[in-house]
Amino acid sequence: MTENTVLITGCSSGIGRATAEAFLDDGWTVYATSRDEADVAGLAEAGARTAALDVTDGEAVTRVVDRIGEEVGHVDCLVNNAGYGLYGPLEDIPTEQLHYQFDVNVYGPHRLTRAVLPLMRARDEGTIVNVSSINGRVSTPGSGAYAGSKFALEAMSDALRSEVAEFGIDVVVVAPGPVDTNFEERAGAEIEDLDRRRAYDWVYEAFEDTSLVAGSLPFASNAEDVATVIHDAACLDDPDPRYPVGWFASYATAARYLPARLRDAVFGLVRRVV
Repeated sequence: MTENTVLITGCSSGIGRATAEAFLDDGWTVYATSRDEADVAGLAEAGARTAALDVTDGEAVTRVVDRIGEEVGHVDCLVNNAGYGLYGPLEDIPTEQLHYQFDVNVYGPHRLTRAVLPLMRARDEGTIVNVSSINGRVSTPGSGAYAGSKFALEAMSDALRSEVAEFGIDVVVVAPGPVDTNFEERAGAEIEDLDRRRAYDWVYEAFEDTSLVAGSLPFASNAEDVATVIHDAACLDDPDPRYPVGWFASYATAARYLPARLRDAVFGLVRRVV
């Protein structure tokens, strides 16, 4: 019997690492990738096949997928997990940085998806899991760049799902709420580098107040919770199109159905309070 094979991006820590461990525990052949292969050395020791992979590098994507094709001949699941959050008022974000946000969070998954689809179509089966966020449905002040990238990822997922259904390929969006990882630390470092306009002090203050506690909130999920959802979706014959992770994600996503003026009023109240 052929072992199932999964390719996972962004495995250096957090959700990616936990996801690789979950698939390893279930006996899958795991290709765990990170921009620096040294960051996934622990996964290699645990039995994963590792590779350096920067999702913004098309040649690197081709190299890794070609290697999988040569070594095992198939990809049963692709987990597009690599990503980061660029936060700050949109006027303060240089276009070059916005482009890189989309290069990692949108074009990266697109590159990987295009690379693995021929292998999946050849077997008439496969699952593509795109890791999104509650910001894939709800955008808040200071999250426009990140939310825009996740909105785009979810829109592409919806289109792709119908395009590849006839080939036996499933497309799943996993959308966590706050997760106890180092994600906020990198986001905080990115926002510190912006050339801040004082007109948006309230946005920065609101972000800093939120990021300080996001991962430690009682309703925050942990990386293992998200990894379990990703693994289980890959194992189902007919997975749901979208899985919020954590009750906060389920309720927060419902905010997108509120009238825009009501949401704006809430943000206006935040502006007056901070």
